[in-house]
Amino acid sequence: MADVVFKEAREQARLIRDGALSAEALMAATYDQIERVNPTVNALVDLLPREEALARARLSDAQGEGLLKGLPVAVKDLANAQAFRTTMGSPRLAGAGPVSSDDVFVARMRAAGAIVIGKTNTPEFGLGSHTFNPVHSATRNPWDVTRSAGGSSGGATVALACGMVSLADGSDMMGSLRNPAGWSNTYGLRPSWGLVPSEPKRDMFLHQLSTAGPMARTPGDLELLLRVMAGRDPRQPHGRALEPAEMPTRIAWLSDWGGAYACEDGVLALCEAALPHLSACGASYDTPSVPFPADQIWQAWTTLRSWQVAASLSSLFAQPAGRTGLKEEALWELNRGLSFSAMEVHRASVTRSAWFSAAMAFFASYDVIALPTAQVFPFPVDDRWPTQIGSTAMDTYHRWMEVTVPASLIGLPAIAVPAGFSAEGLPMGLQFIGRPGTDLGLIELARRWHAATPWCDARPPCAMPPA
Repeated sequence: MADVVFKEAREQARLIRDGALSAEALMAATYDQIERVNPTVNALVDLLPREEALARARLSDAQGEGLLKGLPVAVKDLANAQAFRTTMGSPRLAGAGPVSSDDVFVARMRAAGAIVIGKTNTPEFGLGSHTFNPVHSATRNPWDVTRSAGGSSGGATVALACGMVSLADGSDMMGSLRNPAGWSNTYGLRPSWGLVPSEPKRDMFLHQLSTAGPMARTPGDLELLLRVMAGRDPRQPHGRALEPAEMPTRIAWLSDWGGAYACEDGVLALCEAALPHLSACGASYDTPSVPFPADQIWQAWTTLRSWQVAASLSSLFAQPAGRTGLKEEALWELNRGLSFSAMEVHRASVTRSAWFSAAMAFFASYDVIALPTAQVFPFPVDDRWPTQIGSTAMDTYHRWMEVTVPASLIGLPAIAVPAGFSAEGLPMGLQFIGRPGTDLGLIELARRWHAATPWCDARPPCAMPPA
């Protein structure tokens, strides 16, 4: 039964529906894997006791239904899941009790039959693409446990890579569904903005940078979870439905954005060596000039991001005296966001609009923009963030993830696919970025990529059963 945890979630669900596998047996195998592997990688936190999880699985066998019937999942610890704590990795929230309700997409997963068994680890407040915090400590990369798993969906992607959940949700403001997937040889989809609804509370108009989305071991499983998570919420003013989309065939490889993005030696070469596999997918690639200045995108991004982070943190840290012990990256964002005038925010949004117009014009000639999922390979887990790439100093805690910003700033769908491994055995990914609403087309491209490339089914050594 050990190998059942690495079967596609679609296959696990089919076997359960057909009566060839019980939810209880899948849950038992999942907990065997968790008990063996999670102490090494620290991906899952606030886990249900084994017997309680098995009891929920037996109930699913007796009464459950839906696309995700009987599948074990864990929810990223930035989202609410009923009867679990939402700590966001912060000591300020760690003492709170379990929440009483699910976020919208979590409720949809439960309604589809998924069994929530715990939470996945995240950086404090989700800030920074390295999953560590003072509440639950660091999540480790399963391909090299001395390295970072990325973030902020680091716990989610490691749980997937190690067969400790069938599917996982994540969220993405600045690559948090893409960088961790690229660093774990899994898949992550940042959906078109509005496809997966956020919560119908506080402001629902201004902040359009972050979105929840699916993560999986295969593109087919990404689609399975996306179909559950996606769809308009009538309580919210913005939103879109999942639309049919043709597979994209014209790929623009923008590399380091014309030299704007400093990249560690080997990152671009690895990605470029993978690109010829596109021909087996029925696609081709070209290397055109970049469509918009990177520095303008960055300036607009850092303004709008800090403004949004400050809006979300200000209720917890309204008074400066209450900010003692706040993560330095969060304090930096908070202070910047609170300092901006309305006209500074407006000018950033004007730049955002200009980049959107330029991107839509670019998509008249190309279906997809291809970029690496990160500018560096997984770095040592004890480092806070990369301060230098080659001869280029990183002037912020997230500059080394600038490559994810073009999609995030204007709400484009972006799928992370495995690009292979460095000479040291460290994974890297590619992101395929499309027009709004082309999510299913990107998944089809990823499905063909998965079939055409030799590394996508590889599993981390620490997750495999002893010989």
